[in-house]
Amino acid sequence: MRTTVLVPPGEPSVETPGMELSKSAAKYAQRKALRPYLILAPTLLLTLGILIPFVAAIYLSFTDFTLRSSDYSFIGFDNYVSMLQNPDFWHSLVVTLQYAFLCTTVEMLLGIGVALLLNEENPISKFLRIILIFPLMIAPVIGTLIWKLMTNPSVGILRTPMSWVGLGDFKWGASPDTAMFSLVLIDAWVYTPFVIILVLAGLRSLPKSPYEAALIDGGSPWFVFKNLTLPMLAPVLLITLVFRLMLSLQEFSIIFALTEGGPGDTTMSLSLLAYNRGFPFYGLAEAIPIMLFLYLIVYLVSFILIGFWRKAQQRASGVA
Repeated sequence: MRTTVLVPPGEPSVETPGMELSKSAAKYAQRKALRPYLILAPTLLLTLGILIPFVAAIYLSFTDFTLRSSDYSFIGFDNYVSMLQNPDFWHSLVVTLQYAFLCTTVEMLLGIGVALLLNEENPISKFLRIILIFPLMIAPVIGTLIWKLMTNPSVGILRTPMSWVGLGDFKWGASPDTAMFSLVLIDAWVYTPFVIILVLAGLRSLPKSPYEAALIDGGSPWFVFKNLTLPMLAPVLLITLVFRLMLSLQEFSIIFALTEGGPGDTTMSLSLLAYNRGFPFYGLAEAIPIMLFLYLIVYLVSFILIGFWRKAQQRASGVA
């Protein structure tokens, strides 16, 4: 039942306890209604911070904009046609795909193998879990410069051990024959611990009962790994593959720090090609289509792998 309080004209209004509660409830409802927008505000600002430069880059790719002048004009698809007709672009595409494939393959195989070894509970594995994290604590550029110093033919500490096995004149990043090998080695040293950590976390999250049943039935280690560990670990492996493949496709710092795309253009990836076009040669409008093409590759690869990841997750949970 609602109670109406009649106040004579000229008399001060009287607020009842029910009116105070209704005002507090209204203020709380207003604050509650604003809460989702306040939570989404940082995401919205971040999205705008990404979309505005992205849209501006797409627009500039249809112009003849350079860093030498602020004047530019609209030229349509000329930059894209020039990119597709340039053999340097196709060479850089091959280098990018080759680098991403080699790095991802080596790191995934090493990461899975080492994670399986470290999954055992013993003092050595506990110690190695701490040691193997150290490369992740070093910036890729710093790690590459350390390797560049260690492989220096004059003062590098690897010069003497390599001479013991007959490889004292190994050229590392200075030769077209060994430059890609050197880059993959450094990339694996920097990022394999990342794979190990994710795979090890996935191994620790697996249920124990299937392994106990397989042990009772006398299953071999290979049988257990193939039929139990690998299917249940597939979602973790696929999401790790997504992360590593995305970063390998757009890797810049390691290649730039060690070879700068050389010797010649042996290791000239799409990222370095875009950098050289956009900054040393000031052709920013020519560099943007290269980066947009690289973005398209990363998006398509990630989209396909995420689809596999969803299916693997459903199979691991018994839904599919």
